[in-house]
Parts: sequence; structure tokens; C-alpha cells
Amino acid sequence: MAKKSHKQIVLAQNFLRSSKLVRLLLDTSSIGSCDIVYEIGSGRGIITAELARIAYKVIAIEKDPFLAQQLLKRFQDVDNVEIIANDFLQYHISDREYKIFANIPYNITADIVRKILYTPPVPGEAYLVLQKEAAEKFSGSPSETQFSILAKPLFNLQIIRELRRTDFEPVPKVDSVLLHIKKRHSLLVHEQDTFLYRSFVRYGFGSWKKSLKLIFKPIFTFEQWRRLSKDLHFPLDATPTELTLEQWLGLFDCFKSRVPGNKQACLKSRL
Repeated sequence: MAKKSHKQIVLAQNFLRSSKLVRLLLDTSSIGSCDIVYEIGSGRGIITAELARIAYKVIAIEKDPFLAQQLLKRFQDVDNVEIIANDFLQYHISDREYKIFANIPYNITADIVRKILYTPPVPGEAYLVLQKEAAEKFSGSPSETQFSILAKPLFNLQIIRELRRTDFEPVPKVDSVLLHIKKRHSLLVHEQDTFLYRSFVRYGFGSWKKSLKLIFKPIFTFEQWRRLSKDLHFPLDATPTELTLEQWLGLFDCFKSRVPGNKQACLKSRL
């Protein structure tokens, strides 16, 4: 029974087949000899081994006890590799400056990405192999999402490579990509305005009403909205996903500078 259970855990993961492919993916990254790199869900260690060749230190985090034991045996004589038998979602990263490179489990992708983006200390860069559909949602491609509009003032998110299904074992039923997440040196929203910005965006995406004109009716007068539509070059009846990041930032700037404080407080209280 124990063997069957472990087999089910392993088969729920899609491992990269080729060390050569891992090297090609690493060649597209900025990871080098000065970097501390965390790997999430190290599995059989195919990525771990290649990271150990180029990084200063590799911290490989593996939740599955059996796989963690195998990793400990495989890398016991590799000085720059540390194996952590733990759940990444429960693990506290102590390093202040680090990067991430990982082929993450698809069933907990959103939880992992949220932790990477919003649990300090956040990485300078992260390279994640994940399901294409999820990566498009996170990066706002081809159209922006609530997730991308919330994240992009703090990070740049971009799909930098597509992978074949046959690059994995077992072969998944979905397409996969490499997503690059990079922390912005200059934030697009001031740190003291972060909570208000998130409240504003969630308010805009959180209504059953289709158009932002109707959603923001309690916030902007019609004349203000008409002016914003003209100045920021979006349709008068635009929906939340039709606006670009720049247009959302323009809306927020107007809200912050022109809307009275009591309306701002009201918006916060509704979320």
C-alpha cells in the first residue's frame, strides 16, 4: 500500500527528461557563479545537478520524503548543494538575495507563485517551468488579468520559452512554458500605496457588472470617466481585461489624486 501511494505521488509530477534541455533552459537565465538558487520540488535531481554546475549554492526543497532521501544520497558529496526535506509553501527562506529555478507541481502552481511574489524576502528573479495556461494568466498574455495587474507594478513577468509535451516524463496533457519573473528595481506603485492599489484593482475586477464605467460609478463621476477614457485611450465601456497595465496605473493615479479620502476609505472597506 505504501509503494502504491508513493507511485501515485511520483506519477502526479512531470519530470524533465533531458539534462541537455535543462542546460538550454539555464542558458536563457541570468544564473551564475555568484548566485544562491532555490529549487522547488527537486524530484529526481535533474535540474539540481545542472544548477550545481553553475551556481554558487543550490538549496533543493523536496516535499516527498522518498525523493528527498534519494536526493540526499545523490548529492551527499556535492559541496554546494543542500537538500531540504520540506514543503516549499511552509518553508521560510532566510536568504535576502537569491534566485529561483524550478519545474513546479502543476496542481499547486498558483499557491507557489503567490508565495514567490508576496512573501518576503522575495527573489530577485525566478524561472518557473509551469503550465502554459497558468503562465498566461500570471503574465497577462494575451490580455491582462487581475493577477497580472496586481503583480506587474512589482515584477516583470514574461514567457521566455515554450516546451514540448514530450520534454516531460510522464507526458502531460497540457502545454508547458518557462516563465521569467523579475523584481523591478523601481516599483510602478509607491510602497505606501500598495494596499490601496490592490484594493482598487480588486474592486475593479470583483464586480458582476461587465463595464468599468458601471463598476466605478460610485467612485468616478461620468464626466471624470469620460475624460479618463479619452486621456488614457480606452473605450468608454471597457471591461477590466481590456485595459493595459499603463491604463490601470493611470486610473489609479487619478483615483488617488482626485477622489476624496472618504471614497478611498469606502473602497477599502468593501474588500
